[in-house]
Amino acid sequence: MIFRGFCALLLSLGIFLGGATTPGWAAEAAERVYIDIDSPHFQKFPLAVTPFYALGSSPEGAELSRSFSASLTEMLAITNFFQLIPPTAFLEDPAQADSTLQGTHFPDWRAIGAEYLVKGGYRVRGQELTAEFRLFDVVRGEVVRDKRYVGTLADRKAMVQKFAGEILFALTGDGGVFDTKIAFVLKPGREGEIHTVNFDGSDLTRFTQWKTLTLSPRWSPGGRYLTYTSYRDGNPDLYVQGYPGGGTKKIAAFPGLNLAGPWSADGQRMLLTLSRDGNQEIYVMSLEDGRLERLTHSAAIDVSPSWSPDGRSIAFVSNRSGSPQIYVMNREGGEVRRLTYEGGYNTSPSWSPKGDRIAFEARVGGSFQIHTIRVDGSDQMPLTTDGGDHESPSWSPDGRYLSFSTRGGGVSRICVMNANGTGKRVLVEAPGCLVPAWSPRLP
Repeated sequence: MIFRGFCALLLSLGIFLGGATTPGWAAEAAERVYIDIDSPHFQKFPLAVTPFYALGSSPEGAELSRSFSASLTEMLAITNFFQLIPPTAFLEDPAQADSTLQGTHFPDWRAIGAEYLVKGGYRVRGQELTAEFRLFDVVRGEVVRDKRYVGTLADRKAMVQKFAGEILFALTGDGGVFDTKIAFVLKPGREGEIHTVNFDGSDLTRFTQWKTLTLSPRWSPGGRYLTYTSYRDGNPDLYVQGYPGGGTKKIAAFPGLNLAGPWSADGQRMLLTLSRDGNQEIYVMSLEDGRLERLTHSAAIDVSPSWSPDGRSIAFVSNRSGSPQIYVMNREGGEVRRLTYEGGYNTSPSWSPKGDRIAFEARVGGSFQIHTIRVDGSDQMPLTTDGGDHESPSWSPDGRYLSFSTRGGGVSRICVMNANGTGKRVLVEAPGCLVPAWSPRLP
C-alpha cells in the first residue's frame, strides 16, 4: 500500500432501560432556546451536581449517593461543555433539602454561580434499582428535565449515561454521544484484531478473534454490522459480521486488495477499494445483490473514499498530481476536483456529519497531523501540532468530536478531541493502536 491509514465511519452500542418522565412534572423545555455550543463565543455551562438522596433505607445508600453524582460529573466533564462547580462551594445544606422543586433553595445556587443544577434520588429493593434525575434551571427556578429509570444495580452507569444525554439535549438540542463506541485495530505484532471502547475510555473489548491481520473497521448506519478487511484466508478479503455478535460472511474476495470502506447513510451501498484490475481503484457495491460499479478510472492510485452526509459526493485520496492529495467527486465518479494543495502528503479524509468540513492527516515537518478543511478547499486548519504521528481521523455522529490514533516515542494511543482541536483525551494506550472508527447512535 502506498497510502497510510484508512478512514473510518461508525460503530454502535445500545442498551437502554426505559426512561419515563415522572408524572407531575410538565416542564420538559418544549420551547427552549438552545445554546450554540459550536459558536466561537460559547462559554461553558456552569452546572452543579449534588449527592443523590435515598428514597428509602438501603445498605448501599452512601455508596450509591456518591456513585451517582461522581459518575454524572465525570460523564459531563468529558464533553468539555460544562463548568462543573465543586461540592466544596455548595451553600445548600443537604440535610435541609431534597431533590424536589420545593426542596431546592435557588438563591443558594445562584450565589455560587450555578446556572443549572442536577439532583436525584434512588431506591434499592434487592437487585432492583430505581433512580430519579432532575435538571433545574437555577436562573428561572424551574425543572428542565425530570426522568425516572428502573433497572438493576448493574444498570447504574447506563442510567447516568442516559440522563447525561438528556441534559445535553435540553441545553443544545442534541443528545451527545454517550451511547456510542469507537472501534479500532490493536496490532501489537504481526497480528491485528478489532477492538471497541466506550466514549469515556471504559469497557475495552476484543471483537474479532481471527489471530491474523485484520484492518479497516467500518460500521453500518444502524450499528448492526461491522465490515473489515482480514487476511484470515491468506488474501486481504472483505467481511461483514454482526455486532455485538452474529455470523460472518465474506462479501468481496477478488485477487489482490479488498479494502472495506464506509456504508452509505441508507445502508444500501458500500464504498470499497479494490486492486482487481491491477491498480487500486474505488468502487461502490450494492449490498442487496453484490453488484459493483467502478467510480475511478485513473492510472494513479485512488483509495480512502468517504461519503458526504447527503451521499451526493465522495472525498478520496489520489496521487494523480504526483503526491497523495484529497480530491472530491460526485457519487457517479464524475466532476473530480482537487481539494488540498498545501503540503506534499495528505490522506485519510473523513467527512463531517455536519457536511461543512473534511478532516484528514497531513504531513507537516516530517510527522503527520490532523487537519480540517472546508468542502470548497478553503480554510485549512491544523488541529494537532505536537510531536509524533496523528492519523486516521473519524468524526463522532454529532460532528462535535474527532477520534484519531497517535504514534510516537514507542507509544501508540486512541484519542478523542473537540472538533476545534481542544480537549484532547486518551482512550486507549497500547502497542499498535490504529484506525479508529466512531459508532452511530442507537435508539
